[in-house]
Amino acid sequence: MSKKVGQVMSTEPTTVKRSTAVRVAAELMSQEDVGSLPVIGDTGELVGIVTDRDIVVRAVAAGQDVDAVQVGEILTAHPVSVSPDDPLDEAMELMAGYRVRRLPVVIDTQLVGVLAQADVAQEAKDKQAGQVLEAISQDSDDKVGGRARG
Repeated sequence: MSKKVGQVMSTEPTTVKRSTAVRVAAELMSQEDVGSLPVIGDTGELVGIVTDRDIVVRAVAAGQDVDAVQVGEILTAHPVSVSPDDPLDEAMELMAGYRVRRLPVVIDTQLVGVLAQADVAQEAKDKQAGQVLEAISQDSDDKVGGRARG
């Protein structure tokens, strides 16, 4: 029987709100050594994800003031996500298919964790898991919702 996402996910991930300044989100990404952060609403519901690529393309390259622009203005709504009850192998296939390194884990709409490539790597004991990790890492851009993400 396959492990479930909830058995290996990281709980209590660093998050931001729509009103968070883009610079603050970038600083958190640097501190946490991650390329994306879940964006939550006032009651903990997942409302989107913001990536380092969003910051570069939608804020910095667009000439925006990263202290004035809020995450809500550049986030990607409706990111690919999984449930803690989903099989880990299916989550790994999603990560490979969308080439994302982190998947928000939700129950209904509530964020309960993040499944990161590092979490999966700890479980990569068979050839399939190793191949999935390789597929995730082949592209330097993450894809969320069918478009390139960083």
